Amino acid sequence: MSELEDEPIDTAGIADDWAAALTAQQGVAADMAAQADAAFTVDDQPLPPGSGLSLPKNDVNLDVILDVPVTIAMEIGRSKISIRNLLQLNQGSVVELDRLAGEPLDVFVNSCLIAHGEVVVVNDKFGIRLTDVISPTERIKKLK
Repeated sequence: MSELEDEPIDTAGIADDWAAALTAQQGVAADMAAQADAAFTVDDQPLPPGSGLSLPKNDVNLDVILDVPVTIAMEIGRSKISIRNLLQLNQGSVVELDRLAGEPLDVFVNSCLIAHGEVVVVNDKFGIRLTDVISPTERIKKLK
């Protein structure tokens, strides 16, 4: 047997470590939300709702996160169907969605709703024109 196999595992200590880490994470999340609310001001005046982003007075170096990849997805609509009906789908099948024709699409970044938009065609490729962007303050509120 190796030395590691002879030592008993301290499960109570591991549980305490996890509890401490979770408590610290919750505190950091609360601090970040407070800083974000404070960051969206101009001349110490809060921005009106829906006015968009502004840089805080102190210089923030965003270069460290500009190359972080994110996933952007557009959702036309959703539908719930049984597995039986799912297995019966084939070429030419039509699935009814929960949206009406002409309703805006949802735009998600890393599964977080950030905007609504409409489909456009540019040079024979689909695109999306943003019609309504969720304000940063509203996005932060949804994280809490």
